[in-house]
Amino acid sequence: MSISFTSFGGRRFLPVLLTASLTATVTLTPSFAQNQPATGFAVRADNPLLASWSGPYGGYPAFDKVQVSQFKPALEAAMAQNLAEVQAIANNKQAPNFENTIAAMERAGNTLDQVQTVYGIWSGNMSNPEVQAVQREMAPRMAAFSDQITQNEALFKRIEAVYNSPDKKKLTPEQQRLAYVYYNNFVRAGAKLDTKAKTRLSEINQELAGLFTKFSQNVLADENDSVLVLKTPADLGGLPQSLRDDAANTATARKITAPGVIANTRSSIEPFLTYSDQRKLREKAWRMFYNRGDNGGEHDNNALITQILQLRAERAKLLGYKTHAHLRLDNTMAKTPEAAMALMEEVWVPAVARVKEEVADMQALAKKEGAPASFKIEPWDYRYYAEKVRKARYDLDQNEVKEYLQLDKMREGMFWVAGEIYGFAFTPVTDVPVYHPDVKVWEVKDKTTGKHLGLWYFDPYARPGKRSGAWMNAYRKQERLDGEIATIVSNNSNFVKGKDGAPTLISWTDATTLFHEFGHALHGLSSNVTYPTLSGTSVVRDYVEFPSQVMENWLPTPQVLQRFAVHYQTGKPIPQALVDRIEKASTFNQGFETTEFLASALIDMKLHLAGDQKIDPDKFERETLTQLGMPSEIVMRHRTPQFSHVFSSDGYSAGYYSYLWSVVLASDAFSAFTEASGPYDKAVAKRLKEKILSVGNTVDPADAYRSFRGRDPKIDALMKERGFPMKGASKAPDKKAASKKS
Repeated sequence: MSISFTSFGGRRFLPVLLTASLTATVTLTPSFAQNQPATGFAVRADNPLLASWSGPYGGYPAFDKVQVSQFKPALEAAMAQNLAEVQAIANNKQAPNFENTIAAMERAGNTLDQVQTVYGIWSGNMSNPEVQAVQREMAPRMAAFSDQITQNEALFKRIEAVYNSPDKKKLTPEQQRLAYVYYNNFVRAGAKLDTKAKTRLSEINQELAGLFTKFSQNVLADENDSVLVLKTPADLGGLPQSLRDDAANTATARKITAPGVIANTRSSIEPFLTYSDQRKLREKAWRMFYNRGDNGGEHDNNALITQILQLRAERAKLLGYKTHAHLRLDNTMAKTPEAAMALMEEVWVPAVARVKEEVADMQALAKKEGAPASFKIEPWDYRYYAEKVRKARYDLDQNEVKEYLQLDKMREGMFWVAGEIYGFAFTPVTDVPVYHPDVKVWEVKDKTTGKHLGLWYFDPYARPGKRSGAWMNAYRKQERLDGEIATIVSNNSNFVKGKDGAPTLISWTDATTLFHEFGHALHGLSSNVTYPTLSGTSVVRDYVEFPSQVMENWLPTPQVLQRFAVHYQTGKPIPQALVDRIEKASTFNQGFETTEFLASALIDMKLHLAGDQKIDPDKFERETLTQLGMPSEIVMRHRTPQFSHVFSSDGYSAGYYSYLWSVVLASDAFSAFTEASGPYDKAVAKRLKEKILSVGNTVDPADAYRSFRGRDPKIDALMKERGFPMKGASKAPDKKAASKKS
């Protein structure tokens, strides 16, 4: 569950370690800029990637014209053009002011923005050896391009002059915020360093870009190349019919002659671990999935992680920070690693205590079913026995629930909720090209005024070459700097496609993830700002997950379940008795879910607090989890060698804690609805949209939250949701740090 950004700041030139807007840093070498300053204009005629997006809806990507061979020349040309645009701003003889410096920067780089968007889509959804070769070559060059801009002394002096000018107070609040963001981001990117330090910083960024690319490609290789083949009917033991069908469909798609195949993705592995009664196969599936990037050989990521950590530590010191964690959190709501650690540790203790209770229940059930006295719950057993306990205690079979959760119906339910609480209307369109036949597109309008707000692309199914997981992407940001520009957003998942048009059934967890990612999309679609750098989801990392986390709360509402949770065969709505059992079991297994997440978040933070210590990732992970008292029956949700959030970019590095920080906000925010007339309270929804979703980064996030809620957030609602003890729970997570102002 993540947000995947393909934007480089307002138009693509602010580095990833500074903003929430990036997946990778991009750069050109000085020699490239000097030798080919005009190339971007020469190839425009015969490279469709360099053409402006045209057509209805404010234009859209021409996916039907894309060829992989076009990416490298298009990136080179667009970067050269962007450098020329930026250099013109830096060389402007007029005294620097907001319009000729900050606003001019916002207008620069549109061509690169569009090229990088399409390139990012192919990298994440349509990868193949040809795409990967381009990635390996271009990542370091793209990581020098950003540095050339942020290290441009003449440009920074102009930005600094605008930021420090007495005339700044005459600007609008949004313009003042934008000036602050530019100044702060450039300083954090090394704009004030001396020449020698800048050179070394750029070298580090380029080397990191190459390592990030290699890390991602290694994980993808292990996901694509490894499957679990179910060779006999007995291997399907325990699997419900829907999972048997999925396994058979995967076998057909992979051209493997067998009763079934389990792909190496979370959406396939977790259901198998939940239902398969073949313990040896569960272990095999578990090891295949949790050892991605950790199998030795050419796709092993451990050495890469060591290098990445060393380079991040060196970069942080160059920039004047104690560690990479201190660098990353300086520009967040938490402000310090200590504040983030305090929140995680507060939740860790009750979560681990709950795990012990859950394990005891599972051990007792296994013994009752005849397991030998020596039997011990292992990580590949946890989901299997947890499901048995759930069924025994709450008479709740997740597979029974799944029969009412059709992917298309859940999508309709999301649309309905968005219409009820935010006033959006979704209409399918067929006159827009897509990059794969599975992708569908909807136009989004204000259902009251009919105003066009954007396009929403949906790419729901797994396939070779597509990275695992689920995410949201912004193809184009909303802005109105030079006229109204509507956003284009997407949601991407990895469900197993139903055979011959049969409905795709998803688990309750997958439905929750679907609503979560749609929350990111609604954040982008709600944006109502002037400047693209401040638009939509371009907010700090531990705030960006807040709108998506809060959206999860509408899935279990009766209004959604009675309308859209209908049986895939009979069409009858989910029985109220089953809904009641879902509600009764809502805090079940929260020890497991919280602990597996927190283990990853704590390892992430501790890795980056270790400074320049040379780390053996496997050893560090093993020893740190032991020190934390990690239950042996659970592993991290994302083990270090496959932790793409943290090592495929700087995106969530020292920032995976942000999901917990954001869910505190989300739980507290949703309680504003329950304290009013309920989840569909119009006044609260209007306030949430106006104070949170629509403002992007035009307002300090702590101020925005207080404007919505009337106070700082409290942790009480989260602890209650998870069934954890409430001792000391009312403390707000961000009380220790005052917000930075623009």
